[in-house]
Amino acid sequence: MKIVIVGAGEVGSHLAAMLSQEEQDIVLVDKEAEKLDPLDAKYNLLTVKGHPTSFATLRNADTENCDLFVAVTPFETDNVTACIIAKSMGAKRTVARVDNFEYMMEQHRQFFKERGVDAVIYPEYYAAKEICTALRHTWVRNWFEMWGGELILIGVKLRENAEIINLSLKEFSRRGHSFHVSAIRRRHDTIIPGGDTVIKAGDIVYFMTRPEDVDELRRICGKKLTKVKNVMIMGASRITSRLVEELGPKYKLKIIDTNRRQCEKLAEKYSEINVICGDARDNDLLIEESIAHMDAFVALSDSSETNILGCLTAKELGVGKTIAEVESIQYIGEAEALNIGTIVNKKLLAAGAIFQLMLDQDAGNSKCLALTDAEVAELEVKPGAKITRAAVKDLHLSHDMTIAGLIRNGEGRLVDGNTRIEAGDHVVVFCLNGAIHKFERLFK
Repeated sequence: MKIVIVGAGEVGSHLAAMLSQEEQDIVLVDKEAEKLDPLDAKYNLLTVKGHPTSFATLRNADTENCDLFVAVTPFETDNVTACIIAKSMGAKRTVARVDNFEYMMEQHRQFFKERGVDAVIYPEYYAAKEICTALRHTWVRNWFEMWGGELILIGVKLRENAEIINLSLKEFSRRGHSFHVSAIRRRHDTIIPGGDTVIKAGDIVYFMTRPEDVDELRRICGKKLTKVKNVMIMGASRITSRLVEELGPKYKLKIIDTNRRQCEKLAEKYSEINVICGDARDNDLLIEESIAHMDAFVALSDSSETNILGCLTAKELGVGKTIAEVESIQYIGEAEALNIGTIVNKKLLAAGAIFQLMLDQDAGNSKCLALTDAEVAELEVKPGAKITRAAVKDLHLSHDMTIAGLIRNGEGRLVDGNTRIEAGDHVVVFCLNGAIHKFERLFK
């Protein structure tokens, strides 16, 4: 697949790096050579220097022959304009990053499509939705629903009190639980486990399960169910504004930020919310603002380091659930090893949305989740596909991928070695970066 990405900023460069590992034909466009040169040297992609809304620049990027055109510059108008131009040139599918939630609404989709923008993504919206999920399911690190919740992928950090610690997967399966261990995150590495893999304390384990078995999974992981009502948010960012809208009146929110102008804007817009101008890294201020009575602390400042430290401080002061926005990919491994709860990265969330478009899936049901070094995707099995020719154990899948579950006739099922995949099934796959293109071939 030929993919043109306009904008070598945070989202664009990360997306280009990830997709280049998938053996896609990537062209990255930006007007600043200093952003392109390091990526050109490090990854298998082409770079084009020029303005994103220039006809000449987009022709140089061979836009007329691309299968997917992605505009993710920091400027919304440039992104929309670039998509309009790209579509007129012959790009098969276009997607623009926007900064306005209104553009994400279903009633406006046709407006953009008629003008050449097939889809829009708003990373801050995805981040806000991820935080909402984390506040509903406080005992997990990741909660990812497939096919309307028929199957759920749950990432849980295991402590010494989990009853499955030091069990191999073979021993765990003999207990007859309705769970599929799809992957294990151990420090900086993601492992696709085999039968002899031993689960260790400190691992983040990704389980595929069905809704009716979630409570049992929580029990064996040694986790408690807690309800969140009072939430303190550090940082008055765009994610914060979107989060306030998404959470609604069900939560009692308190926002702290050092920028007085931002605080005044939030206080004016959301009169029912307590907004404090101050430094949330100040322990005395946190104590004064009753952090001990908070059920959750969400760190959304512009600094990954500040967010990590803020969550560590909140934990020390007695907050049960903490969530940190960590935008520096290199910090995620370290942050996961710390006691800071859920980590949100809007680049990965945006990449997941674009992977979904790349796989040409139905956005209504199908989803794709991008992790730091792995992807989870739902793929539909076509008639005559290679994957239907034998039981899973006889498919000789490579060690960097696994089939976690499937949807058949609208019903979620777990997969084992004896499962035989059928045409029409929607199969959930978990694979390391660079492997999804190999898996996709089995479905055609």
